[in-house]
Amino acid sequence: MKIQIASNHGMCFGVRDALRATFDAAKKAPVTVLGQLVHNSVVDQQLKTLGVQQGDLSQLGSSKTNEVVISAHGAADVHRRNWQEAGFHLTDTTCPLVRKAHNALATLVECGYFPVVIGQSTHVEVRGLTGDYPSAYVVLEEIDIESLPVNKKFGIISQTTQPLSRVLELVDLIKRRHPNSEVRFVDTVCHPTKQRQQALEDLCANSELIIVIGGRNSNNTRQLAETARRLGVTAHQVESADDLAPEWFMDIENVGVTAGTSTLDETVRSVLDRLSVITSELPKIGFFANTVQRLAGKV
Repeated sequence: MKIQIASNHGMCFGVRDALRATFDAAKKAPVTVLGQLVHNSVVDQQLKTLGVQQGDLSQLGSSKTNEVVISAHGAADVHRRNWQEAGFHLTDTTCPLVRKAHNALATLVECGYFPVVIGQSTHVEVRGLTGDYPSAYVVLEEIDIESLPVNKKFGIISQTTQPLSRVLELVDLIKRRHPNSEVRFVDTVCHPTKQRQQALEDLCANSELIIVIGGRNSNNTRQLAETARRLGVTAHQVESADDLAPEWFMDIENVGVTAGTSTLDETVRSVLDRLSVITSELPKIGFFANTVQRLAGKV
């Protein structure tokens, strides 16, 4: 079995910077991350060993000594002000590319455009983007566009981890549904997401099976798996090497591996190591399976 890894995969600079800033803050004072720093359970465990807690403003109590960390997914400016007014010192690890999306949305609103965000309405990044603009409309599926209120001017941005191809499809649909409206789209899909999506597409061209490594609640990781399936390639999303099942690889010659932008390098290495072991054991597994089938046929 041949194993090939995507040319662009794994942790992006925004996540690395967020981890570094949080680790540094935790060395100086008790730290509470507002929500999940990044969508990765392995990272959660590492932070817990450092005494880092997760919570929201209502859970922080009256202490003014806590260092509050805004996650890489960002937050609304109104919430930043509330936390500061409550007396907490903020360490802001918002990814610069998420901040770019905030700025783009603010500019569109200032120019009189009705704000539209393409993304998951329940995702922390999208909640942060819309927190300062309660009237913003969030769309993710074609059906969402059917109830989009009529406006003269639509200003559209996207959650940074959405596949650009899907975003452009929805922008085009809005234009067709509202032909008399001015539609302005600002591309806020982040470069690392685009790189990993393109590398995955290249990988799928020569793979029968794709392993996507990353947190189960990570949008960009899930989108990688969904893209592979849309391209007709079987894909399994795993959080760690323990999730790999040897039977997935029976009669498979070419396996592609990629990882989401919040996946640790050591997690990728452990999955690749486990795949090497599975590769060496496949002949034994195949022999055992064939023997069981022959015996079953005689019963």
